Amino acid sequence: MDNIKFSQEELQRYSRHIIIPEFNIEGQKKLKAAKVLVVGSGGLGSPLLLYLAAAGVGTIGVVDFDVVDESNLQRQVLFGVENVGKPKVEAAKERQKSLNPHIDIISYNTQLTSENALEIIKDYDVVADGTDNFPTRYLVNDACVILGKTNVYASIFRFDGQVSVFNYKDKDGNIGPNYRDLFPEPPPPGLVPSCAEGGVLGVLPGIVGSLQANEVIKVITGIGAPLVGRLFLFDALHFETRTLKIAKNPDVEPITELIDYVQFCGVPHEEVSVQEAVKELTVQELQKFQEEGKDFQLIDVRETYEYEIVQIGGELIPLGTIVQEAGRISKDKPVVVHCRSGKRSADAIRELEIQFGFDNLYNLKGGVKAYAEEIDTSLPVY
Repeated sequence: MDNIKFSQEELQRYSRHIIIPEFNIEGQKKLKAAKVLVVGSGGLGSPLLLYLAAAGVGTIGVVDFDVVDESNLQRQVLFGVENVGKPKVEAAKERQKSLNPHIDIISYNTQLTSENALEIIKDYDVVADGTDNFPTRYLVNDACVILGKTNVYASIFRFDGQVSVFNYKDKDGNIGPNYRDLFPEPPPPGLVPSCAEGGVLGVLPGIVGSLQANEVIKVITGIGAPLVGRLFLFDALHFETRTLKIAKNPDVEPITELIDYVQFCGVPHEEVSVQEAVKELTVQELQKFQEEGKDFQLIDVRETYEYEIVQIGGELIPLGTIVQEAGRISKDKPVVVHCRSGKRSADAIRELEIQFGFDNLYNLKGGVKAYAEEIDTSLPVY
């Protein structure tokens, strides 16, 4: 670390780190020399990126292919209203550089996939997983195992958060458990909704993402005891915490290559009906139906409060009541069913087809979100 030097401005900036006896100038040198890749710049990525930048991590990579929309601002404090419509990685880079001009930010405006993950991750010391979907979560884990990288993991949903440190090599060369030791296989498709479908308390990612940043800093500097072999659970609603022990799972097959993670996380279990795939209609096709005055029925299966935010003329039948209200749905003409993004409406269609034999139901691909983005941009996107 003798080649790591600080300007007078940097020494002043990091002085509160440097005066900590257990941290001191050596810890700050390790931060400046470190390269950390953050996958996802949303709810978890926002506090994570801000605190890693503020702490002085020398090189931070950011992978994200999304753009900022107004619904992000409830929790993604990295962004402001001036960033709406911009690629998240660009807005994130600007914000981080304004916070700390002494660090390097590398942005990847792309989706992390089996084709590019190893190439992107290989140059980093630590990976911090801030994603909200199972395919990317397993992809990040497997790539880190193959490349021998530490994976600092966190996840959030509604009021609950999780944090752990996977695939960590200690000073004796022992490697800790990875994500597959905890969850060898993903849950059945549709069992765990995303934050977009299930919601998340706005402050929760701030709390959990900060804890995640804390673990990244500990891993880099070697201070304290990282969350290796432990899973930290936080319940914001009741303010309760638990820490569970994680051991290596001898039944998990060695990870030697990346796979098709969308397929891995989306293969229907045996008990799922062969009607898993539903007929779809694009928002452009729906617009054509409307413009031509086609005789069809439009059903909205979101909740009442969502309907009050934005609606596109559908008849409101929330998903939880769809079976009881099936008599309101026509069997004699095309019926287009929609929700916010298309998941709940697909679930509703499968249920109606199985229980009542409907064969005239079409899922609106992308839901009301796609309609607001591609057809009527005057509508709010949430």
